[in-house]
Amino acid sequence: MERKKILVVDDEIDLVDMLTIRLEANDYEVFVAHDGQDGLDKARTLKPDLIILDLMLPKVDGYKVCRMLKFDEKYKQIPIILFTARAQEADVKLGMEVGADAYLTKPFEPEILLSKIAELLKK
Repeated sequence: MERKKILVVDDEIDLVDMLTIRLEANDYEVFVAHDGQDGLDKARTLKPDLIILDLMLPKVDGYKVCRMLKFDEKYKQIPIILFTARAQEADVKLGMEVGADAYLTKPFEPEILLSKIAELLKK
């Protein structure tokens, strides 16, 4: 069976490294981008099975990246997990308005993230 491709878009290098190790250990193929523009470009070229997207990113913020992908017929089916330290209700609401499939806050429990990924990939 082909491994599912996950694109991680986050500018925190240590977090990305930890996520990559954890995801690869669970048999996912991981791709990484460290700013919003690179994340958008990679999402369009790789067409990953799922995207883990930070909100506070250099160049283009996560809300814009999410909205641009979700309002594009070619990419709207890709599940997006917004993954951020922003835990205010207004942030969560805006995340859902731009089309996110899930909203997880940092710090996080790895098992919760893994179960959310598995749930979204079953759709």
